Amino acid sequence: MKPIDFHERIIAPSLLAADFSKIGEESRRAVDSGADWIHLDVMDGHFVDNISFGPAVVETVDKATDAFLDVHLMISRPDHYLPRFIEAGADMITVHVEAEHPVGETLRRIRAAGRLAGLALNPATPVAAVEPYLGEIDLLLCMTVVPGFGGQSFMPEVLEKISAVAEIRQTNGLAFHVEVDGGIDAGTAARCAAVGANVMVAGSSTFRAPDMAAAIQSIRNA
Repeated sequence: MKPIDFHERIIAPSLLAADFSKIGEESRRAVDSGADWIHLDVMDGHFVDNISFGPAVVETVDKATDAFLDVHLMISRPDHYLPRFIEAGADMITVHVEAEHPVGETLRRIRAAGRLAGLALNPATPVAAVEPYLGEIDLLLCMTVVPGFGGQSFMPEVLEKISAVAEIRQTNGLAFHVEVDGGIDAGTAARCAAVGANVMVAGSSTFRAPDMAAAIQSIRNA
C-alpha cells in the first residue's frame, strides 16, 4: 500500500444516505461522480441506537465497484466481527476507541490482514483516549456528530479536537489521515481542513444533491 499522504484531500460519500433499493448502482454513481472512497457505516443497534447493514452489503459494494471501501464499525464487539468484514472486501476498517474490545490488538489484527486500520472517537471522548494508539493507525476519525443517524448538524466544538490531533501528529512525526464524519458539506469541510482534517465523509450533501459530481467537487475545493 502507498504511504499515507495526509495532505491529500479525500472525499468519501457515505452510503448511509444512498438509495438502498439500488446499492450497487448508487456505489457506481458515487465513483463516477468523483468519489475517492466509499464510506460504509455499520451499526448494530447496541453501540449506537440504529441498525444499518452488515458484511453482505460491504461485499455487494465490493463486487459493484473497484472503489476503496472505508468501513466504519459502530458496533460493540468489532474484534469479534472483524474477520467477516475483512472477507467481505473492506480496504480500511475503523473501530471505536469507546467500544468493548482490546483496541491495540484489534488495530494490529486489521493491519496484519493487509488492511488499513482506523480508530474513531465520539464528540464527547477526549483526545487522550486515542493518544496511546496514534502510532498504530492509518486514520483517525473524529466524529462531528453523535454517531448513529445521518442528517445531523455539524458540531463545531470538535474543531478544537481535530486541531489538537493534528498538532500531536506533527510533533511526533506520525503519518495518519484525519477523517471527519457528520454534517459535512463544502462549508464545514473548509473549516475542518483548516485545522488538519483531510478525509471528508459526506452523506446527505453528496448522495442527495441535485448534482452529485458538483457537490463532491465543491467539497474537494473547499
